[in-house]
Amino acid sequence: MTGPLRERDDARALLAAETERARAGTGGFVLVRGATGTGRTAVLESAARHAADLGMRVLRARCSPEDTAVPFGAILQLLGPVPDFTDLAPDGDDRGSAARLWRLLRSYAAGGPLFVAADDIHLADQSSRRWLLEAARRLDRLPVLLVATERSQYDVDPRPAGLSQALSPSLVRTHTLPPLGDTAAAALVRAAFPEAGPQWTAQCVRAGAGSPLLLHALLDDLGGTPGPERPADHGVPPLPDTCAELYPGTYPAAVSWWLSSAGAATADVARCLAALEQAWPPGDEDDAAGGPAGADAGETADLLAEAAGADPVRVAGWLAAATRLGLLRRDGAGRPRYAHPLLRDAVLTGWPRPRREAAHRAAAEALLRRGGRVEAVARHLLRAPAVGLPWALRVLRDAVTVAVHDARPGDAVGYLRRALDEPLDDGQRQRLLTELGSLEYASADAPAAIARLAEAQHLPADPRNRVRTAVALGTALAGRGEIRTAMEVLRRTEGRLSGHPGLTRTVQAAGALLSDVDLATRQEVYRSLCESGEDSPEVIGTAGQALLVRYAATAGLISAREAMTRVRALLAQPTDPLAEPFLLGTAAAVAQWADELDEAERLVERGLSGQHPALLHPMQHALLNTRADIAAARGDHARLLAREPGTAAAGSRTGPTNHDAHALLALVHTGRVDEAARLAAAFDLRDAPESWELNRFLYARGVQRAAAGDAAGALHDFLECGRRQTAREVVSPVVTPWRTAVAECRLALGGGQEALALATEELRLARVWNTPRTVGRALRVLGTATGGRRGLKLAEEAVSTLRDAPAGTATELVEALLAQGRQLLAAGERGRARDRLREAAERAELAGAARLLTLTGQVLRDSGARGPATTRTGSGALTDSERRIAELAAAGRTNTEIADLLHLARRTVETHLTSTYRKLRIRRRTELPAALHDDRP
Repeated sequence: MTGPLRERDDARALLAAETERARAGTGGFVLVRGATGTGRTAVLESAARHAADLGMRVLRARCSPEDTAVPFGAILQLLGPVPDFTDLAPDGDDRGSAARLWRLLRSYAAGGPLFVAADDIHLADQSSRRWLLEAARRLDRLPVLLVATERSQYDVDPRPAGLSQALSPSLVRTHTLPPLGDTAAAALVRAAFPEAGPQWTAQCVRAGAGSPLLLHALLDDLGGTPGPERPADHGVPPLPDTCAELYPGTYPAAVSWWLSSAGAATADVARCLAALEQAWPPGDEDDAAGGPAGADAGETADLLAEAAGADPVRVAGWLAAATRLGLLRRDGAGRPRYAHPLLRDAVLTGWPRPRREAAHRAAAEALLRRGGRVEAVARHLLRAPAVGLPWALRVLRDAVTVAVHDARPGDAVGYLRRALDEPLDDGQRQRLLTELGSLEYASADAPAAIARLAEAQHLPADPRNRVRTAVALGTALAGRGEIRTAMEVLRRTEGRLSGHPGLTRTVQAAGALLSDVDLATRQEVYRSLCESGEDSPEVIGTAGQALLVRYAATAGLISAREAMTRVRALLAQPTDPLAEPFLLGTAAAVAQWADELDEAERLVERGLSGQHPALLHPMQHALLNTRADIAAARGDHARLLAREPGTAAAGSRTGPTNHDAHALLALVHTGRVDEAARLAAAFDLRDAPESWELNRFLYARGVQRAAAGDAAGALHDFLECGRRQTAREVVSPVVTPWRTAVAECRLALGGGQEALALATEELRLARVWNTPRTVGRALRVLGTATGGRRGLKLAEEAVSTLRDAPAGTATELVEALLAQGRQLLAAGERGRARDRLREAAERAELAGAARLLTLTGQVLRDSGARGPATTRTGSGALTDSERRIAELAAAGRTNTEIADLLHLARRTVETHLTSTYRKLRIRRRTELPAALHDDRP
């Protein structure tokens, strides 16, 4: 595809003026210089046509590498067949021959003005170049315009000096063609594709890299008329990144010709750069704008020189020149990259794979010597064959550690797969396969993970590594619903641990934890665990005993105080490092149920920090679940909704997760009704595998349906949750208080007696566990179901219980105040009812419980109260707790001192003070005394 010359007006004007001078009898020499592909030939041909149109005789010669062995070959092309030179020896270059050729030119000039066009004069033989230099000194006396084109691109191997360097500036008019600007290039694209959109056009411009040759070739390959959607930029894939998608291949052919014209050394450097760029991290390419070079630019030049075996100074010069021409652009890190991935691919086309691999290995070795970042070295090793030296394996392992730390399991998987290509003994291979399988599972490739872990299990290994592999494989299998196979893997491993009782206990703890995903397996495992723990606690170890505490807590057999006493005693005992995660994770869950939230959080963080980051472990998921449970207990809805709900956990789980359940509850509490409904409908629970996480989601969906006014649907979910939990022997309300939820649905549907029985049973179980949260909730619902004076007394007790509760029961207290307010209204005590309802509204606002705030406001309005449900600013807006804390802070007490005086958590004090500052419209602690004083009546 050809088109009009763009941005070449200066060149055409110069040639037109010199043509007129030659016609007037004063000849001259014009040298048109430029990089490959900038259109030197097109400019020359345009000037020749113009001269012919003016009646001048045009003599042409196009030099090529094949002519360099023929003396005066270029001049003979210009002047036509000359009989005197038919027997000229290849090395003939005498002055007599040059003189005869000069006389021939003068004879042509005698017949009229001449336009002599010599293209690519840098490829001419030495005799022709000397003749042209001598002729240039005499042309001013003849009506002859000599126009030559010469390549002026910077090459890695220096080229001979150009013609202009051997002539006085007064004898030659030199014009250098610049690269094609983006505006002109875009005009060429739109001329070929009138409907092209701006993004598609910009991609073509970048792939053209300032070269009319490359841009025209690309437009040829893209065809005369693209599909109507391609140029419009409406969600259509961008310009291809590979030349395989182009037809008929004019663009890669043009790039190949450009490389050939640059010489072998430059082509090698250009291809090495294209290869090394493939190993650079993505993400900076779109920021490329030819900005100032950073430190990475110099490093790239040195690295490229080592990979290509070239002079670093010349390589740096070539990079600078290619960037100025537009072939390269600097990314955000200052590295020179090819202007478009398609150009990079074209440069690599046809380069043998062994040569590419050798470049990457050389780059890796150079980076290692220079102390480069470990992942920078590893990315080159990914594209090189096995090195067979210890440093390669060390680098790849270190890169895995970095990628895992940065939460990039996909990158870590790539490094580990490459590490397996290095020479390894069985022990090394076993450990690498275990890590690889674990990380593949984290990358949601469970089938590959299980295959890797199964391979690792059959390799020789020391007992500890054998246990790590078995635990990882069991976790992966259980996550896929293959719990029986998982338990068999653990049993086989246990049978091979004779003489290692500590490791045996670790495997047993893993089996007990994994059994939670299957009802029958759980019953079988805990039956055996209970029998062993009762007869010989030391046999099951500290982790096993902690799991029994957790089991007793959910079975309604022990109180929170007793559970924490046992757990703390177990934490104080020495534990095998492999078993410690099971102990810490179980203790964290029990502490969260006991409302010891700060202690639970410390245990979670300790447990997560002690996990091997690249090994699959069942307690990893359990600890993350407990972290979500803690956030829910504290009413931290923003944290629960930070991750997109409904996304599958690692291992491609098919059912809802614990996080989904918490997210659904958070959406309900914050009043985001429509989002909650969409999340609840996102899962078909009929196909969900049996698990405790499914039971939690059933409970959460019941809450969502109840909030939406679907009491019958909510009742179904709560009853199903209760049936499943009871079958698992999880009867305590500490996890899913389904009985009180069913009772509230029964009351809404008119079933008072059934509600009363369920609420009574819930209170009995709640008093066994005996934390304010569970007891207060049960008292509230039982009070509502009972009614009358007895109901009012129970409601008052619920409020009192929850007022004295530790941090994290704000929502439960709001619900208790709301329930008490309703009962007081029913008893005719409007004044007390409004006080309770206003307090409930204030606390709901503080907790971000939008749904409860709306409900409280509605009940207040129904009671005849006027004005908003909450006093939003001023001292009157402070709750009793906020005022007490604010007065202590105004008196100079620190947050820690206030927390100790009022038996509160420091976090609770901070939350109340934040709310106080907002209501008093102040910003700092020092403003408290004045703000509290000014608002007093």
